[in-house]
Amino acid sequence: MRFEEKTMEKNVVYSGKILNLRKDSVLLPDGKTGIREIVEHSGGSAVLCEKNGKVLMVKQFRYAYREELWEIPAGKVNAGEEPIDTAFRELEEEGGVKADKMDLMFTMYPSPGYTSEVIRIYRATGLTETRPHLDEDEFLSAKWIEKPRLKEMIDSGEIKDAKTLVALLKIL
Repeated sequence: MRFEEKTMEKNVVYSGKILNLRKDSVLLPDGKTGIREIVEHSGGSAVLCEKNGKVLMVKQFRYAYREELWEIPAGKVNAGEEPIDTAFRELEEEGGVKADKMDLMFTMYPSPGYTSEVIRIYRATGLTETRPHLDEDEFLSAKWIEKPRLKEMIDSGEIKDAKTLVALLKIL
């Protein structure tokens, strides 16, 4: 038996700057109908950046969770932008680092039950430090953290961000 659901009708409930919300009618594999609420998102790119046994991390307040989170540099893919270009841009904007090369490590679906978002995680190499230049509404700090300390931060629950955990578990 195939488990594919066929879209019968797409209904856009909300269109925003960062995301759209749909409430779709679907035909289920057993012939019944159902409703699927989908958050459409253009996707994001994240960057694992290592140097001398340290990893570049950023700490920023995340409104939805009402707390500051440790994350690897990352950002939304803009319209017409390739995900790899997003990775180069975000690394320099948030971390003040230029990379010569980005290698795709993972493509991940952060929450496949309700969003179309795809996050690509890259590894940056050929690093040159510059200076951060954050977006007008972006407030964060960047810090190089040693790998043993990152392991402690994961074990203690200090690092909670999924894309960051996926990237770090590859190298720790």
